[in-house]
Amino acid sequence: MKFLQYISLRGCQQFVELPHSIVNLGHLRYLNFQKTSINGIPRGFRVLTNLRKVNGFPARVDGDWCSLEELGPLSRLKYLEIQGLENVTASSFSAKAKLVEKLHLTNLCLTCGSRLGDDGLIEEETQQIEKVFDELCPPPSLNFLAIEGYFGRRHPKWMMSSSDMPLKNLRILMAEDLASCTQLPDGLCQLPYLEFLQIDRAPAIKRVGHEFLQSYHHQNPHPSKAVISFLRLHTMKLMGLVEWEEWKWEEQVQAFPALTELILFECNLKRLPPGLASQARALKVLSVQQVKGLISLENIASLIELQVIENFHLERITNLPRLQKLTITRCPKLKVLEGVPALQRLMLEDDYMETLPEYMGSINPRRLELYCSLALLASMAVAQSGLEWDKFSHIEHVKAYAHEGDNPRKWYALYTTNPYNLETNVNSSALMYRGTLFSLEDAQTFESVFKMTRRTFRYICSLVSLELNYMTCYTFADGRELSLQDLVAIVLRRLYSSEPPETIGSTVGVNESTVLLVTESFVAVLCNRAKHHLLWPDSSRMYKIKSMFDKIHNMNNCCGVICTTRIPFGPNRDSEYYCSVIMQVIIDPEMRFTNIWLASTGSMNPFSILHNSSLFNECQKGDLLNGNKLKVALDGSEVGEYIIGDVEYPLLPWLLTPYKEEELSDSKVEFNRRHSAATTCMLNNVLARFKGTWKYLQEETWWPVNPDTLSNIINACCILHNIVIDMEDDAAMPSSEAEDWSYHQQVRQLANEDAVRARDMLSQFFLARMSSELGVDAEEDHELAATGSGDENKEQEAETKSAEEERQC
Repeated sequence: MKFLQYISLRGCQQFVELPHSIVNLGHLRYLNFQKTSINGIPRGFRVLTNLRKVNGFPARVDGDWCSLEELGPLSRLKYLEIQGLENVTASSFSAKAKLVEKLHLTNLCLTCGSRLGDDGLIEEETQQIEKVFDELCPPPSLNFLAIEGYFGRRHPKWMMSSSDMPLKNLRILMAEDLASCTQLPDGLCQLPYLEFLQIDRAPAIKRVGHEFLQSYHHQNPHPSKAVISFLRLHTMKLMGLVEWEEWKWEEQVQAFPALTELILFECNLKRLPPGLASQARALKVLSVQQVKGLISLENIASLIELQVIENFHLERITNLPRLQKLTITRCPKLKVLEGVPALQRLMLEDDYMETLPEYMGSINPRRLELYCSLALLASMAVAQSGLEWDKFSHIEHVKAYAHEGDNPRKWYALYTTNPYNLETNVNSSALMYRGTLFSLEDAQTFESVFKMTRRTFRYICSLVSLELNYMTCYTFADGRELSLQDLVAIVLRRLYSSEPPETIGSTVGVNESTVLLVTESFVAVLCNRAKHHLLWPDSSRMYKIKSMFDKIHNMNNCCGVICTTRIPFGPNRDSEYYCSVIMQVIIDPEMRFTNIWLASTGSMNPFSILHNSSLFNECQKGDLLNGNKLKVALDGSEVGEYIIGDVEYPLLPWLLTPYKEEELSDSKVEFNRRHSAATTCMLNNVLARFKGTWKYLQEETWWPVNPDTLSNIINACCILHNIVIDMEDDAAMPSSEAEDWSYHQQVRQLANEDAVRARDMLSQFFLARMSSELGVDAEEDHELAATGSGDENKEQEAETKSAEEERQC
């Protein structure tokens, strides 16, 4: 095998190390051990000087030796991927890789373990990784550069304008998971051949300023003579800059003359910069997705194709004279679309849309593709007889669809103007609203009756429409058929009330059996169709939860509050036996339930319920609460993700309870204070709101005959509770395609964690952080003491924090 040139172990996770004999393969040119368990290479690897391509090279330190120094002599490398750079403890190790001397190197990937969501990064770590990367300067021959998981606060020096910019031949740059960088690198605008730039997930960037476009502007005595920035860049993707609010680019600053495609995804930009419209004259394709602050989009003369997706505050799209293709997905506030004379194709996507936008009557695309509610489709299907006719009848080709289950095109209406043709599979007479529901025209009255907005009600109807739309056997007492909306209204009325079913039935004009059967059908369907509203949070959602706990309650890395509550039920018709259901819940800072567990025996204590729950089993196995840990000390000590509960629960590495001793240190007192503030705020508000709304669960109502109906009713009330909250924030709506337990694939090793030590370290971290935030230096403290204002300032800060907690609660 000494003449072997190609080895790929990619994906073979059973491989944990390379044999030392690999150094005998002197002709080896290609080596790939990506996605394996190999975390080191044998000493002497440096003799493989014929290597051209190495994927997944692990950075590892062993005493005074680092695997990176084995790369030094490999001067023929063309493609190199280094992983685990967070393990490198000194810049002298990375310098021995001698990347700058590898004159044939064209592709380079530098990777660290992601620190996104890790609130415990300490300054020493960020400075260390910055120095390590400074010494990994690539050679001028580089064409492709990818950086992933870098957690320094500044970019490597060789990416900044102050350097000699060794990246003069770079064509493609991709950076991902930049946990701490507060700005984009200011040296990129000078790169003469850069064609593709992608930044994916950089949550610390709040502003993109002049330095990104004209890094040397302040050094140039004649700014108007500055060279054009990003001369050849044709594609730029800025994604996951979740705090990005401002982009400075004035009209006169020349940049991006070759830019043809721009993608902006998941940020808080309030507006697009003027320079984009005036200078990016080659821009043909623009995609704006989940840009939460954007209100208007206008005056881009060159634009041919535009996508606006889930921009919930977007109100206006105007003056795009060359626009030919436009896609609008879930932009509910968009009211103005004008100045698009060249528009050929328009796609509108919103499953809850019940009327066509008013702007449809003033634009004239040749083709319209629409994904909407079944109600809107039914209105379009009756052509001239419907209220929507004038909004779409002038369009040459219309394809309109409504979903059913997993089929987005189950229902359709296909229309052409010349020759006139309307083809549909919608039976409009069976789908038109009827009954009494929509006699409540006033929004305030509607919300007082149904405890939710009309839009939320329509969404709930859409969730259950597949199964309930054809329940034609149910009627009012006078023989009129119950519509879908009537069925849902009856169930909500029952769940909101502690009245018996015969009373509710007489109030709404149906018999008692109809109330019982409709309720049983509805809760079963909702629990199946809307279970994505009651799933454990995914990674991005959990990051937000932890951030909110930190902001509101100063509980770093906290993922929820656990509690139990009793739900009383009276006897069913066949028994005089009274019983209770105990419900265990996890609550997030926005009052959502993220996990529930039901126990049918009322005498069980919280510990017993917890021990028998799926939550306990998943957490004990390390499959839940296994995200990024919190650095709490300079020695690298960490505390994993956790939930909090009262003293009735056991102290576990992932469940932290308050201290019970009488004599407590300052750090333990502070821990108990924060713990109590968070649990009291969450439990008092959430459980009061939940039981106050779903009064069916508050009184000793009849135990359902079918035991499955009992659990379905409780689960349905929890789901409805979450839906009302989710619908208040479109950006927080979970996907119906979400999978259960989808937070992390890694497994937490609880055997290596001690709950008592974790709580102690966390309490000390809380106290140290509070002192750091509220403390003053010696000189300032002396001045404050002289004026007598120091205590007042600290008291004011404490009052401000307290007011913030009260407002959030």
